[in-house]
Amino acid sequence: MSPTFASLSIRNYRIWAAGALVSNVGTWMGRVAQDWVVLTELTDHSATALGIVTGLQFAPMLLLAPWTGAVTDRMPKRALILMAQATLGLSALIGGLLVVSGAAQLWHFYLLALLTGVATAFDNPARQTFVGEMVPAERLANAVALNSASFNLGRLVGPGVAGLTIAAIGSGPTMLANAVTFAAVIASLLLMRPSELTPAPRSARRGSVVEGLRYVRSRPDIKLVMVLIFVLGTFGMNFQLTIALMATQVFDKGSQEYGLLGSVMAVGSLSAALLAARRGEPRLRVLLLALVGFTIASGAAAVAPSYLTFAIALAACGLSALTAMTTANAMVQMRTEPSMRGRVMALYMAIFFGGTPLGAPLVGWIGDVLGPRWTIGIGAAAVGLTLVAVSAWLIRREDVTVSYESQRRPHVRVTVRPTQMMPEAAK
Repeated sequence: MSPTFASLSIRNYRIWAAGALVSNVGTWMGRVAQDWVVLTELTDHSATALGIVTGLQFAPMLLLAPWTGAVTDRMPKRALILMAQATLGLSALIGGLLVVSGAAQLWHFYLLALLTGVATAFDNPARQTFVGEMVPAERLANAVALNSASFNLGRLVGPGVAGLTIAAIGSGPTMLANAVTFAAVIASLLLMRPSELTPAPRSARRGSVVEGLRYVRSRPDIKLVMVLIFVLGTFGMNFQLTIALMATQVFDKGSQEYGLLGSVMAVGSLSAALLAARRGEPRLRVLLLALVGFTIASGAAAVAPSYLTFAIALAACGLSALTAMTTANAMVQMRTEPSMRGRVMALYMAIFFGGTPLGAPLVGWIGDVLGPRWTIGIGAAAVGLTLVAVSAWLIRREDVTVSYESQRRPHVRVTVRPTQMMPEAAK
């Protein structure tokens, strides 16, 4: 089997990947339909309302992260994922029924967004760390990258299908279709062979929440990654909001063209995920270069003069952003002790997605006041300025080495030495 798909040779992971792909397609259909309902059916293209919905979906990750991470380290992960997926499916079902019945109001979507956020706060760290129970350590980076490929293949297909189904049968039935796809993940979990899983050691200590925070605080390599991913997630990854505004207000497009933009961006993301699956050990220089690429690509998207040039810039945004996300995710997982991984990944996901409750309403307000182009431009500026600050910090730190290697392919080598006896930090 090709090294890109090495983890698919493992039965449990193969079943998981199949179920996740179906669910990912449905999730992106549901997101597009939800945003379309909020923008065009419940409000008069209110960017602020859409920003609030987006923020409520991610707020619980920020508020509950230490606790959900501790729960993940103490509970069987497969059972936790089953409960979370059932809750997410129920939320999607209720939203679809409200729209189909004509009873939907904006406050309904605020509450459903909050319910989705609470379920996701438990689901995300469990799903992230469950990968390590399905595959051996040497295939963890490959499995993480394939998870990203599945997610972005869903993002490639889902928005385009959603645009067609919204135009053909309406947004309500499209949301109901998303609810049905959650059964795929639930079925994949039930079909697994528990004897072939390798559960991580469980934490039984009630003080494990504080322990997780202390662990991250003592690791400069992990903290550096989390700072970078916080800025990217808070200001740069609001495309659920910004694409909708650009499509409807700047380029005056309908639901099909809006859905197509999400698929175009996913082409770049899927390419990045497949490249990451072949790359092997994640390295800090790859993360930094990917963020440089994101700054340039998102800046180009902000000033794009036409729908076509905007779509091309989005593909580059997807490529660079996904490279950064998969690299950061694998770096944190591979450099964290298995017994601490749930708490650390919960904090990681909180930092990445939890900034959205702050960023999304702010970006939505910027869109209403300054115009849609600024909603993308603010992300490019924030990531770019952070890269400058991080570069200065890397040069000044005593536990960081920055050197230029002149070999067949010259490059900059960056090493952040952790303060604990752990494997070598990212390079």
